[in-house]
Amino acid sequence: MRDLKKTKVNGKNPLWYMYRYINGFKMFKQTCIIEVCRYLPNVKLKHWIYHKLLNMNIGSHTSFAFKVVPDLLHPEYITIGENCVIGYNTTILTHEFLVDEFRTGRVYIGNNTLIGANVTILPGVKIGDNVKVGAGTVVSKDVPNDTLAFGNPMQFK
Repeated sequence: MRDLKKTKVNGKNPLWYMYRYINGFKMFKQTCIIEVCRYLPNVKLKHWIYHKLLNMNIGSHTSFAFKVVPDLLHPEYITIGENCVIGYNTTILTHEFLVDEFRTGRVYIGNNTLIGANVTILPGVKIGDNVKVGAGTVVSKDVPNDTLAFGNPMQFK
């Protein structure tokens, strides 16, 4: 089950009022950093920028492939273990805007974990150690250690 903080709104679309939930300058800064890093080929520099400028907790030897998108609003809610690969065009979300509420949740990815290409990780999810997440998977619930997760809806093997 996802661990989410839910903020109810009274009949108004919360995305319309997103700057009530985050500072506009902070959002602009984080968006610029993430967009530059999406195309940055140097994985060591990208790791450093995400850790130092976006306050993401990232273990040593973890690498982000081309076009990875960490959450724009709360990248600091993302924790990734050591020796992980975050695959091409993966999206790691720590927030959701729904019609009647705004949700946030921390994302934890364990050590020695592979996240395949085009994976979407939803807020509030914990992915264990030694996990392989197949390409195109939507990670909508926790994934235990030593598991292969794949498909949409997600399945375990």
